[in-house]
Amino acid sequence: MKRLLLFFTLYLSVVCVNAQNLHQIKGRTIDTASTSILSGSSISILRAKDSTLVTFTRSIANGNFEINNIKNGKYILLICYPKYADFVDHFTLDSTKETVDYGKINMSQKAKILADVIIKGQRAAMKIKGDTTEFDAAAYQIQPNSKVEDLIKQFPGIQVDKDGKITAQGQTVTKVLVDGEEFFGDDPTLVTKNLRADMVDKVQLFDKKSDQATFTGIDDGEKTKTLNIKLKEDKKNGIFGKVDAGIGTDGFYQGQGMFNAFKKKQKLAAYGIIGNTGTVGLGWEDNNKYGGSGGAQFTDDGGIYFNSGDDDFDSFSGKYNGEGIPLAKTAGVHYDNKWNKDKETLNTNYKIGSIRVQGNKNTLNQNNLSTGIINSNSDQNFDNDLFRQKFDATYEIKLDSTLTLKVGVDGTLKNSKSSNDYSTIGTRGDNSLLNTSNRKLNNKVDDQLFNINAFLTKKLKKKGRTISLNLNQSNTESKSNGFLNSENKFYSLTSTLDSTKNVDQNKINDISSKSFKSNLTYTEPITKSFSVIVNYGLSLINGNSDRKSYNKSVDGNYDILDTQFSNDYQLDQIINQGGAIFNYRKGKSTIDFGSKFSGVDFKQTDLYTNKAYSRNFINYNPQASFRYKFSQQKSFRITYNGNTNQPSLDQIQPIRSNLDQLNQTIGNPDLKPSFRSGFNTSFNSYKVLSGESIWINASYSFTSNPIISNVITSNGGQSIYQSTNLSGKMPSNFYLYGNYNRKIKGPDLDLGFNLNASGNESYNFINSVLNKTKNYNYSGGINLSKYKEKKYDLSGSFGPSYTTTIASVQQSINSNGWGWRGEASATAYLPWKIELSTDGQYQFTGKTQSFSENFERLIWNASISKKFFKAENLKLKFSGNDLLNQNIGFNRSAYNGNITQQRYTTIQRYFLGSIIWDFNKMGGIKKEK
Repeated sequence: MKRLLLFFTLYLSVVCVNAQNLHQIKGRTIDTASTSILSGSSISILRAKDSTLVTFTRSIANGNFEINNIKNGKYILLICYPKYADFVDHFTLDSTKETVDYGKINMSQKAKILADVIIKGQRAAMKIKGDTTEFDAAAYQIQPNSKVEDLIKQFPGIQVDKDGKITAQGQTVTKVLVDGEEFFGDDPTLVTKNLRADMVDKVQLFDKKSDQATFTGIDDGEKTKTLNIKLKEDKKNGIFGKVDAGIGTDGFYQGQGMFNAFKKKQKLAAYGIIGNTGTVGLGWEDNNKYGGSGGAQFTDDGGIYFNSGDDDFDSFSGKYNGEGIPLAKTAGVHYDNKWNKDKETLNTNYKIGSIRVQGNKNTLNQNNLSTGIINSNSDQNFDNDLFRQKFDATYEIKLDSTLTLKVGVDGTLKNSKSSNDYSTIGTRGDNSLLNTSNRKLNNKVDDQLFNINAFLTKKLKKKGRTISLNLNQSNTESKSNGFLNSENKFYSLTSTLDSTKNVDQNKINDISSKSFKSNLTYTEPITKSFSVIVNYGLSLINGNSDRKSYNKSVDGNYDILDTQFSNDYQLDQIINQGGAIFNYRKGKSTIDFGSKFSGVDFKQTDLYTNKAYSRNFINYNPQASFRYKFSQQKSFRITYNGNTNQPSLDQIQPIRSNLDQLNQTIGNPDLKPSFRSGFNTSFNSYKVLSGESIWINASYSFTSNPIISNVITSNGGQSIYQSTNLSGKMPSNFYLYGNYNRKIKGPDLDLGFNLNASGNESYNFINSVLNKTKNYNYSGGINLSKYKEKKYDLSGSFGPSYTTTIASVQQSINSNGWGWRGEASATAYLPWKIELSTDGQYQFTGKTQSFSENFERLIWNASISKKFFKAENLKLKFSGNDLLNQNIGFNRSAYNGNITQQRYTTIQRYFLGSIIWDFNKMGGIKKEK
């Protein structure tokens, strides 16, 4: 009896001690589709480490269940019901959780298991949530110190090329966020090549909407393909980064460094890059704003802006596209923070950098005319240099639970120098000499850009009723000083010199523009499922374009004004824009439809002649979209967008240019607007159990009353270009992308197939003859990948392509031909922490009737590296780039009867020795007390 009493005393003592660590699990089981109650469901709690049964119960009549007295530990929740798929979830109980409430647990019928099964515990590698595709980083294998780029390369439907450019579902990813915030803004590779993959919890792929659409939940058509990197909670405190320094043969070198300090919601980062290996670390997003190179152009509100680029010179933008040898020096600092219970946020970036690109280019052009063909062979030497500073900051404050203010500012200073030397020979179809041209262009440009934007949003008492105000002020200024020196000779049919035209001028430009925009938006929920968003905006735009051309006087100075190629324009515009978009949401369907209208009062004055040109027009932009969500893992979407395209200032009243004596443009003040209609559709599906994913994207557009080019080419090879409207014909474009991926369990392979088709039909007049050009491109491929942890990593993709180009004026001469592309990479993880890596890219472009030679190249790279220390964070690497020395710059294209082939300088074979240090001290920053 005493022993029994002692046993119960000890038992009660243990129970009292453990009672503090006992927990409750509860929830409710229902049917996903019908939302009916699933009473009597089997509820089991299993120990995670060995799957042994801990306790068991069944749900009661209303579907609820409750299990008490569960100790601390790691467990598995298993719910079963006849003819339904099992629900599985891993969970952990500790002292911070007294009750785990699952709420409603949706169960799927087994009849649907092959189409769509959601298993929470068996972490799905991918989930589709509306328009967002979410990848679970834990479902993919990575090596120590791998970067985000190494992680996303494994995601189905996403490709990353050797330069770090990301293509997702057939579209280029232009923005990468970190926890939903900008991270250095306009250069995605600064995130993907430097952020550690082991810090990532989830990666979300979506079309980023405008602030307005995000606030109202109603699509306004403005989207940017975006990746959002969501970090693990335990990776938001500490410091990390990397240093990479290498020196190679033939004068090649590179140096990169990045430092990051994360402290809860604060992120501080800095980077620096120097080298000539093609890693430039420069994103020039502001070129898309007012002030980009080129002539005046329309924007989405119907306004026209004077661009800062000189019409006589191609102002160097700083973008590197593989042409030439780049020398880049760039650095930047980023800081973002949230405070005051997340009511206030700040995001800032400062970037400074320079890039110089030198090289040469050869261009072969075949101009198909109704009377024959004209061939030209042009050589270009270029030396372009740019220095830029850019600062931007965004501050957001939640004034109360319903009122939010977001203010953003950015400013850019740019100084560029460009030097281009052209030498061109033109011949007739019988190879007789037609013309020659030698041109030298030198230009210096100083640009200043400034923008400030304020966005105020207010949620009203009625749910869904909102009002918002957006204000924007933009100022740009560009000053340039350039020299044009050209000699043009024209020859008769007997190849004797017929005439000569020479130009030697100094061109000084001073261009500025100011714009103020406002937009007031109101949303009203008409019913629970139906709502409307209405908006009104007023824009005021002013610009000045003072362009002076000076001829050289006898004393050698450029002081004789050439009035024919000089002008001083003033531009004034008032734009009223309004519209309404309706939104309907019910069940699995979402429908948006509506339109925007903008009325533009436009006036341009030539201050030299005091002549004014006025024009009033209305732009009409209808839109509609339909989305159907079959399930959490499958959806379909189709959209329509129409827009009125007014003729541009360059088409109506072009600024006279004598840059190219062989190609001149004149205006057409009688031009009328065209109207473009575009349809886009997409379908995506993902099956958890098989890892099968399908993406299909397609688009088709056509233009009525199009504005096309009318080209008159003389016997001497001089072309005069003028824009004109075309009635009865509609140019069109189409695009189709399909991707299928699946996990093959036997050999443990990731297998994928893709199909691409694109094409367009365009029109232009060539010597008063209507020409129809058809360009079509078809390609397909297969991609394979296999990964064995700490053993090897293999991947490859390859496929053919076929291109057709036919111009109606010369149907007997086309540019139809086959092509082939392939990529492969392999990494072997050897003992003693040694890695062997190799990769190759193969390209074949077949000969055509226009070009009688095949183009073929294989770019083969290889490296060997040795890692040191337990963390494997120090690496010595020796690499060879383009071992076969076949990286020849090459491009072939066709448009409106012109077929062009280019070869250019690019980075070829070199060898590089590097030392790479990854440092990581997560949790290294002391927490605030």
